[in-house]
Amino acid sequence: MNQKEISEIRKRFHPDKSAIAMIRGCYVNEKREIISTFNRPLMQLPQEEAEKYLAIFRRTLTGLPGKNLLTMSFRPDQVMEAPEHQLLSAMRNTALKVEEGVSTFYQRIIDSLEMEGNYLILLTYDAYDVPSRTRDVMKVDDASEEVFDYIVCAVCPVKLTKPALSYDATDNEFHDRELDWVVAAPQIGFMFPCFDDRAANIYDALYFTRDTQDIHEEFIDAVFHTDAPMPAAEQKETFQQLLEESVGEGLNLDVVQTVHEQICSLIETQKQDKENPVPTVTKRDVRDALVQSGVSEERIDAFEEKYDEDFGAVIDRSAQNIVEPKKFEVRTPDVVIQVNPERGDLVETRVIDGQKYILIRASEEVTVNGIHIHID
Repeated sequence: MNQKEISEIRKRFHPDKSAIAMIRGCYVNEKREIISTFNRPLMQLPQEEAEKYLAIFRRTLTGLPGKNLLTMSFRPDQVMEAPEHQLLSAMRNTALKVEEGVSTFYQRIIDSLEMEGNYLILLTYDAYDVPSRTRDVMKVDDASEEVFDYIVCAVCPVKLTKPALSYDATDNEFHDRELDWVVAAPQIGFMFPCFDDRAANIYDALYFTRDTQDIHEEFIDAVFHTDAPMPAAEQKETFQQLLEESVGEGLNLDVVQTVHEQICSLIETQKQDKENPVPTVTKRDVRDALVQSGVSEERIDAFEEKYDEDFGAVIDRSAQNIVEPKKFEVRTPDVVIQVNPERGDLVETRVIDGQKYILIRASEEVTVNGIHIHID
């Protein structure tokens, strides 16, 4: 799913556009015991409460594709006969109304999920009457040709509030607030199936992870039984180590700046294509950047070989997992310098009298702890 398709489905969870009929939930304690389950019609809930449920599901469809939102692809044989796909399809086809299937799904999560403390599993079903679009991409609401029905799951930590003083409007006084359990933002979740080319794609599910370092591979295995993708944080760390080990002593500031700028340029170019799911970078793209920065052919060959070892046969990687376009940081054990990514030219490295220095050109005003200083 590209960002445009994700946004279209996410809008379904706004109060003024929602057609969600009911919410199902399962509250689990830290001992993996079910405390309660519920099946509540959304229209019968108080407005503020209903909006909070919708906000949780909306949050499960929020983030960067390839980073927080990952595509889980089923093999053709899984779609035909795998129990994981059959369970998801059955819950979707029955609009979550069959108790046995939902209970089996709850238990599958409880048996596998490694999450500290209490948590809440939420499920909902929606049937989206997809409006047709004309050749000039105008939406025609009364010319629907497709109904996209899907389920969304969110798993939210349930945390105990801290004691505090709270205002009581009934007596116009502040009192000690009792401890209470509150539902936090979703940690993981998914939508099945994906919404591709304005129709259902039963070969894919869209997976959400709030933490890009811990994507809960045990949950992915239990629900989808597919290989979990390398977490975004691990992709970045792997790429950094790859450059350090392959380029070696030739990895100077100019090389890192060039690679960063080239990948950022790819991101900006690919973002112009609204149909593109996520900006990507290939091994060839990085090779071209290394050539441009003057890295030797021997070191470049070492990079390509190491790239295949670390990333496997994957043709491309999410560019936004490799670099942070809005961040350019120079760090030593004692100093951290944040630089505007567009002004990396202000920073250079030199050796003066045998000592290594990081130099920053300061042609404009300089402040230290908010105080303007002069450089003589």
